[in-house]
Amino acid sequence: MTKKKRENLGVALEIDGLEEKLTQCRRDLEAVSCRLHRAELSPEDRLSLEKEKNSLMRKASNYEKELKLLRQENRKNMLLSVAIFILLALLYAHWTISSSN
Repeated sequence: MTKKKRENLGVALEIDGLEEKLTQCRRDLEAVSCRLHRAELSPEDRLSLEKEKNSLMRKASNYEKELKLLRQENRKNMLLSVAIFILLALLYAHWTISSSN
């Protein structure tokens, strides 16, 4: 996903969407794996399913990598929010103490 698109969409929402895609991809992968274990497949069908399985595995791997990066970004954003909150709380405390004197 491009950086511009990521800026327009909240990281948490993007994580949710990517988790849904990953879940669906894993379901599809499980279904393909089940079909592959059938003994009555022709060699062409088996090859086609193997290609589909490999494609789904690559897709799932990419989703997992992107999720890892998004979660790191989400942690950074949370830490930044906490730091800003603490700074504002300290400034407020300093301001209230100095105004009461």
